[in-house]
This record gives sequence, structure tokens and C-alpha cells, in this order.
Amino acid sequence: MSMIRDLRAAVRPASRVSLRKESGPYDTTRDPATTTAVVDCAVYRDGRRLVTEAPLSPQEAMRLVRRDGGFVWIGLHEPNEAEFAGIATEFGLHPLAVEDAVQAHQRPKLERYDDSLFTVFKTVHYLDHDRLSSTSEVVETGEVMCFTGRDFFITVRHGGQGSLRALRHRLQDDPELLAKGPSAVLHAIADHVVDGYIAVADAVQDDIDEVETEVFSPGRKGTPRGTDAGRIYQLKREVLEFKRAVSPLLRPLQLLSERPMRLIDPDIQKYFRDVADHLARVQEQVIGFDELLNSILQANLAQASVAQNEDMRKITSWAAIIAVPTMVCGVYGMNFDHMPELRWKYGYPLVLGVTVALCLGIHRTLKRNGWL
Repeated sequence: MSMIRDLRAAVRPASRVSLRKESGPYDTTRDPATTTAVVDCAVYRDGRRLVTEAPLSPQEAMRLVRRDGGFVWIGLHEPNEAEFAGIATEFGLHPLAVEDAVQAHQRPKLERYDDSLFTVFKTVHYLDHDRLSSTSEVVETGEVMCFTGRDFFITVRHGGQGSLRALRHRLQDDPELLAKGPSAVLHAIADHVVDGYIAVADAVQDDIDEVETEVFSPGRKGTPRGTDAGRIYQLKREVLEFKRAVSPLLRPLQLLSERPMRLIDPDIQKYFRDVADHLARVQEQVIGFDELLNSILQANLAQASVAQNEDMRKITSWAAIIAVPTMVCGVYGMNFDHMPELRWKYGYPLVLGVTVALCLGIHRTLKRNGWL
């Protein structure tokens, strides 16, 4: 249990302030003006970063590793085929994995090749908004692809979110953990990604609670007022995008935690179970979100139908009341010569009185039955 706490403490930020204070020789996102996609490249020996006078190229870093031991960790941001070709050749990466890493838009997965593991993670970031609307974007996704070898670890990021810079610095502050090699980095990234899922799930829960409250809050005369169905549908689409990031990752994490793999340190492998357990709970939340939004959408549509029926009943009721004077006026507007009531002294007030009485009677009956 103590090792779990040590692992989680190493890969999780102590506070948001610490994330802003991280610094290093590389930026977290590729500068469009540069000619390289490498955002960081370092050699680690006995858990400590090898200090060099100038930033290392991937080829130079690998030569140091082959000569003196340790492992190299290379971080790239949105490389193209030409930029990644040299690294792929140097480290002997499988062409299919290289193609996936360059093209992006992959499902979360784990693929095993002869001398490396290829893992795809979907990162999810919650987008703040003042009020949820039918066009609000709730979650933004990116990708982190990891190549894990015996003496190298390569990350390829796509998208503006999911920076690993702070994570790298936290791992460097724990040499004992980093000495476990590339598998420790893979665990840290998996835990970092799943922690992001947990934070997003909590934020999405608040949005769903807000929509649910609006749907079932009382409106006029104590009836539910409902809400814009477009808002619910948009939130459901965002939850589905979140679900596509979470659900496919469960199987790869189970494989990492259950099947012996020669590239994964046995001391690290068992702690993938902790990450898989957290992911399973997030998956249950997301599935619950989807089902709850279905129910909220159906309830909102049902309320809209009830409101329309209520309006139609009122319109029909007033039409029935207005039909009485319309009928009377139609009868006495026919201009026949032999209509005794037209020349009777009390004919006009009597007809008005009967008309009003009939209208009041119909109004009272309809109101008693709940139509008005």
C-alpha cells in the first residue's frame, strides 16, 4: 500500500500552483517556427536525468544509453512522417505503430510488437462555460501515444491538451521510482490520464445536475417548465465523446495489470490494477451519464407534449364557449320575415341573457374538469 501511495504521489500534482511553476529547457507544445517535433529528450540513469551542456537529439541520447546504460525518454508533439522517420528507424519501431502515431485519431489500445509496446491513450479536458447551451463544447479530446521499449520510452502527443511536462518533472523528483525504467513512466502516464477522466466526470456531473434541475423545476402553476432539448442533446453528444475515450481503454489496462510482460517491471505491473480500478469506476459513471441523459431527454419531450396538450385543451375550451354566441348570432342574422322574437319587446334582452348563461355554464363545467 505504501508503494501505491508513493506512485500516485509522484504522478499527481500537489496543487494547481505547482503546475504553473514547472520549468525546463523545452516547451510543452511544438513551436510552429521550429523544424523539429521533439519537445523534450533526456537520458535517465539510476532514476536521475543526465545533465548535458546542450539538448540531446534522439540519436545522441540513444548512443549514450547503449554505451553507459539507462533509458531515454523522448517527447514529441504532432510529428509528421518525415520528422518521425529517423526516430522510428533508430529505435526499430513497427511501421504500423508508426503510421498510427503520425496519423492520430486512434482508439485507445495496447499492441505488442517484438521489442516494444504501443499504447494509445485519449486525453480529455473539460471546457469551462458560463452556461450550457445547445452549441457548448463540454469536453475536448487529445491523444497520447506511447512506445515502450527495454531502454527507451517515446511519447507522441496530438492536440493542445494533455501536456506531460509537469508529469516528467514530478517523476524526476522521485529517482527511486524512475529507476524502475520505462514501465514506471507508462504507469505514470496511464494514472495521469485516468485522473483527468475523474476530474472531467465530476465537472460533467455538475452540468447534468444543472440540466436535470431545470427540466424538473416548477414553472407556471407548479408544473415542470422543462428546458431546451438542444442543450440536453448537445450534452449527450459530449458524454458520448467522453465515453469513446474511456471505455476502450479498460481492456488495455487489464492486460497491463494481469498478463506478465517482459517490458513491464513486475513491481510496477501490479499497480496498473489500481489505475484499471479507477478507470472502471469512471466508465460506470459515464454509462450512468448516458442513461440519465436519455431519461432526462425523454422527460423533457414528454413535458413538451403535455404542455402542447394543455394549450390545445384551453384553445378548444374557449372555442366551445365562443361557439354559443356565434350560433345565436347566426340564427338571428338570417333575416327571415316570420321570426316572432324580432318584434317581441323582451326578445333582445332574453336572447342576450340566455347566451351569457350558456357561456357561463360551459365555462364553469370546463373549469371544473380542469380544461381551463
